[in-house]
Amino acid sequence: MKTFRIGGVHPAENKLSAGKPIVTAELPKVAVFPLSQHIGAPAVACVAKGDEVKVGTKIADAGGFVSAPIFSSVSGKVAKIDTVIDASGYRKPAIFINVVGDEWEESIDRSDTLVKECDLEPKAIVEKIKNAGVVGMGGACFPTHVKLTPPPTAKPECVIVNAVECEPYLTADHQLMLEHPDEILVGVTLVMKAVNVNKGYIGIENNKPDAIKLMTEKAAQYPNIEVVPLKVKYPQGGEKQLIDAVIGRQVPAPPALPVSVGAILQNVGTMYAIYQAVQKNKPLFERVVTVTGKSLANPTNFMARMGTPMSQLIDACGGLPEDTGKVIGGGPMMGKALMNTEVPICKGSSGVLIMNQKESKRAEIDPCIRCAKCVSVCPMGLEPYLLATCSSLADWERDEKEDITSCIECGSCQFTCPSHRPLLDMIRLGKSTVMGIIRARNAKK
Repeated sequence: MKTFRIGGVHPAENKLSAGKPIVTAELPKVAVFPLSQHIGAPAVACVAKGDEVKVGTKIADAGGFVSAPIFSSVSGKVAKIDTVIDASGYRKPAIFINVVGDEWEESIDRSDTLVKECDLEPKAIVEKIKNAGVVGMGGACFPTHVKLTPPPTAKPECVIVNAVECEPYLTADHQLMLEHPDEILVGVTLVMKAVNVNKGYIGIENNKPDAIKLMTEKAAQYPNIEVVPLKVKYPQGGEKQLIDAVIGRQVPAPPALPVSVGAILQNVGTMYAIYQAVQKNKPLFERVVTVTGKSLANPTNFMARMGTPMSQLIDACGGLPEDTGKVIGGGPMMGKALMNTEVPICKGSSGVLIMNQKESKRAEIDPCIRCAKCVSVCPMGLEPYLLATCSSLADWERDEKEDITSCIECGSCQFTCPSHRPLLDMIRLGKSTVMGIIRARNAKK
């Protein structure tokens, strides 16, 4: 069975919410929309205090080409434009809307009728995706229309759908495939048409046999789409690792992109959002979110509107357990601890993990024993112990020389370290610093 060839680890899966049907979350009383919900320039508010909006009303325009508009997920009145602490822990500009009812824009097709045919030209498909505010739903939140507009020198050969969901605990993508396989497959055909390729792959890890079976049966109607079962290994959901696993090609070091080896990658949740945007005129304003944890009374997969506070979803699962140690936005490997549970659901909110005190407590740090385990598991072929050491010594020049910007921050090194050293923490510091230095250097040219 296929997998990527360099590094990787096998953390406990803990898929506590697997098989749990998607539950529609209740509407919040106040919906909060941070203007930075994607990589690139923040969106720019196009509403003001007192404006009335409906579900699907645009409330913020894209702030540039690498940006995405934001749409209201509720109907009501704009209360204010202020700041809010988002999942990053920083205060960001945001739009606050007092919720009144649930009135939708009439242009949105709310029926369950599957729409397969699309007579739009490729550029028109990309434009609809762009205007609907669709971004990567796997967590990176890269504006989708940018990925679907590769450089003129690049030649896409295939579309690869990331349905791996290799992060422990998270099951949102898995359940989405079980409940909406047809819409996802139509989404794949739309992307294939948009980038003018005739081959699509859907990579699914073999710990999801029901999804593999269902998607394979449904894909039989589409001769150019192939479901590829993959061995379970983290971080197979990384774009370079998935390309290696599915088509056996390795993407060169940055600034090379996946399209340099002929691949266009999209998350399975993004494919569903693309279907809704193109075929149903529905902007991206809701998504599937897994709320889970070993001490949580009822781990659940929610269809939640953007702007809903995470605390509301936690309460719907039985409330915050008494032994809570940390609340993580995302999964345990790449997610980040939240400052509070009032953080709103955004486009990249794949999950909320409640970790108990025992599992959230870090072990005491010991000296490095030079075992090289971190080197053997790094999926990018880097030397994490060296990058972390250089970062701790503020040796940014050496960090850059050792290719720290290629780190995908998967946490495999820190997970496997027998000395419990905070390798990822130090590498993140070094990577962000080096990238800042490179940007400043380029600005002077």
